[in-house]
Amino acid sequence: MIELPVVAEEATERTRKPNWLRVKLPVGEGYRKVRKLVDEYKLHTICESGNCPNMGECWGAGTATFMILGNVCTRSCTFCAVATGRPPEYDEDEPNRVAEAIKLMGVKHAVLTSVNRDELKDRGAEIWYQTVVAVNEQSPETTIETLIPDVKGNWDALARMIEPGQEVVSHNMETVERLYRRVRPQAKYNRSLEQIQRTKDAGMRTKSGIMLGLGETKDEVYKAMDDLAAHGLDILTLGQYLQPTKMHIEVAEFIHPDLFDHYGEEGLKRGLKYVESGPLVRSSYHAERHVNVPI
Repeated sequence: MIELPVVAEEATERTRKPNWLRVKLPVGEGYRKVRKLVDEYKLHTICESGNCPNMGECWGAGTATFMILGNVCTRSCTFCAVATGRPPEYDEDEPNRVAEAIKLMGVKHAVLTSVNRDELKDRGAEIWYQTVVAVNEQSPETTIETLIPDVKGNWDALARMIEPGQEVVSHNMETVERLYRRVRPQAKYNRSLEQIQRTKDAGMRTKSGIMLGLGETKDEVYKAMDDLAAHGLDILTLGQYLQPTKMHIEVAEFIHPDLFDHYGEEGLKRGLKYVESGPLVRSSYHAERHVNVPI
């Protein structure tokens, strides 16, 4: 039996990262153009709020993931850099501003996400609906992926979120089942699986993402992939967790690129249609590749 090589480097210090996690600083004309539009239209992006390591590459190419419904989340996930607290009132004109910015940027594929708005009866579903409609109206050639939050079992809200005709609907599992209470204390593993299944049953192209390096085992990753395949998932992204601040959960290990490649192959064997797997992969990284995955 051939053993896989040693593929994890112990993370003894938060700032001690292996060389495969180095990224370029955001520079260039494309980056500055997106930066100007985001500021001018007073928009939020998960690229900034989530400290995404790919912001320079994506913004330099003229793309960004827009975060609607504000930038304060009602959840307190231990991995996430987005601010936690009581959100202010949402801006009813936000759908039009997002759509206009996407039109001015000329993006071919737009990714929309949001904070959790658990205090809203509809979980923000109406703003989700209006944003997708506005983007479709102003940029009919633009394809859309929506990365939606956990609706806490409000399936009417889910139906409204996925109604307006986006090409991909994503909901991130984030981690394996055993680590849920620690990583996503206000979420439930099986409820997120059910949300994905209901999205698939509605005829949508489904997508999810998992962070690695939080202390999960290989068998736990395999089980998560099996569970997702059994609940109708089409596309999976796997990437390295990076601790955003000292206040967040620590990195348990840095996963070697060889193991990411192995997980990508395993995911396909286990019934997933497409797997994007690598240290710097994030849920919206190379999202334009996922829009044509057959369902």
